[in-house]
Amino acid sequence: MRVHVVSDVHGRADALARAGDGADALICLGDLILFVDYDDHSQGIFADLFGAERADEFIALRTAKRFDEARAMSARLWATLDGDPREHIERNVRAQYATLFAAMPTPAYLTYGNVDLPRLWGDYVRPGHHVLDGEVAEIGGLRFGFVGGGLKTPYRTPHELGDEEYAAKVEAVGEVDVLCCHIPPALPELLYDVVARRFERGSEATLAAIRRTQPRYALFGHVHNPLHPRVRVGRTECVNVGHFRGRGVPYVLEW
Repeated sequence: MRVHVVSDVHGRADALARAGDGADALICLGDLILFVDYDDHSQGIFADLFGAERADEFIALRTAKRFDEARAMSARLWATLDGDPREHIERNVRAQYATLFAAMPTPAYLTYGNVDLPRLWGDYVRPGHHVLDGEVAEIGGLRFGFVGGGLKTPYRTPHELGDEEYAAKVEAVGEVDVLCCHIPPALPELLYDVVARRFERGSEATLAAIRRTQPRYALFGHVHNPLHPRVRVGRTECVNVGHFRGRGVPYVLEW
């Protein structure tokens, strides 16, 4: 059995269309949307609406953790557009989702990332796309558990959850062979991004579940340039499957 795993697609529909080649199934761990691109500031919804120069300023403020200033700047820019800012965002998000889900191979098992808008997914999934969150699917005789979304941070991305709500989804999954999440377990070496030079948030509930149930693998993304891409916790291999927008190739899982 061969399964390809991707995370942090962030608009790479071209590579996504090829991500299932040679695999029995594709797993996608979320973050399909590209709102701002920290590598190429001219890309993403923010730059499309306001230009690369304004995206430069916005990203610089967020990188410096000047979140209040970034939000104030963003509010001023949104005020220059006609209509409700949410309508502009949703229109652009829908355009990206239409392209991405059309490119998504089948069969595919998907969960949400922290920048996704789950309420819109139902309009774009096709037959053979299985969306799971706090749920389990059997793939090739193994139990795969899926936990989507992120935890609350100062970045205030769209799909951030409270610790208790997130932990309840981890608990609902229970014992599995492969645990699939968007965010990593809360181990510092998995959370530090060596390019952004900051720690992302990981899940204590996921780490506790890994230590308690010892799945074969824990797969995740979210941290684009991790200090360590994999760490063993007991018998569990914890693996960051890679920044798909940057690499364009999936992680391969075979058994």
